[in-house]
Amino acid sequence: MEIGFEQVDVFTDRAFAGNPLCVVPDGRGLDPGQMQDIAREMNLSETTFVLPPTAPGADYWMRIFTPAQEIPFAGHPSVGTAFLLALRGRLPLREPVTRVHQQVGVGVLPLDIEVAGGKPGRVVMTQGTPAFGGVLRDLEPVAEALGIGAALLSSRLPIQPVSTGLFHLMVPLPDLAALAALRPNTGALDRLLAGAGALGCYAFTLETGTAEVTARARMFAPAAGVPEDPATGSAVGPLGAYLAAHGALARGCRSLVVDQGIEMGRPSRMFVELERDAAGMPTGVRVGGTTVPVITGTIHLER
Repeated sequence: MEIGFEQVDVFTDRAFAGNPLCVVPDGRGLDPGQMQDIAREMNLSETTFVLPPTAPGADYWMRIFTPAQEIPFAGHPSVGTAFLLALRGRLPLREPVTRVHQQVGVGVLPLDIEVAGGKPGRVVMTQGTPAFGGVLRDLEPVAEALGIGAALLSSRLPIQPVSTGLFHLMVPLPDLAALAALRPNTGALDRLLAGAGALGCYAFTLETGTAEVTARARMFAPAAGVPEDPATGSAVGPLGAYLAAHGALARGCRSLVVDQGIEMGRPSRMFVELERDAAGMPTGVRVGGTTVPVITGTIHLER
């Protein structure tokens, strides 16, 4: 049994940067165990499998696997899979923007594909309604999990799990030096995230060294088989909602730019769009970026 796949780099405009993603454009005939085996073999943060949709209004069904488990939603798999399907002619394109709908574990979500010259460009995904968990008051377990002193966690911004589809723990840091100093303790971090009900830890700083970038971040999700992730769309959406909710963005600000993966040598750039109510609270989130195809291959699988 031969299964075609492609690998793309997401949230970047050049190869060998951003977040690599394996896409199996035709996952028919594979059972969940085989999908998990393939994802483990690829050993990327996520591998996606495209199937015929079963939900009304969806153009395709996308199942997402980390090396350790299936997850109901993720950001760079949504962007990269939609781009690849459009590039390979699986989705009819209309300029300047084509809207498609993906079926994922959290429901049917729209994506907008920017089109120029008949080719796909940036893909922007609509995420779920922002949801906020309880603030973590005890800084010591967070400091232990990240391998830093608790003094670096003192901030006017709280440590809090936030979701637009998946919960991630938002951890504000004072500067780029503190972000670079993180040395996660896997066991302690697993315990911290389990207690917070979060998939990953999203540490960030608003000190970026450039006016065009709002925040720089790192993401860790060891229990999901992701020691560190170069770009995390499912976490950067919650970050935008979190910053708006806690007054870290100007009242009229509805867009931000977040860099990630710098410390890994996989620089990534993500664009976040916010819908906000009259009080400035976030009511909707969209996350976008560009994708570059890198590898085409075949998986040889025994039936």
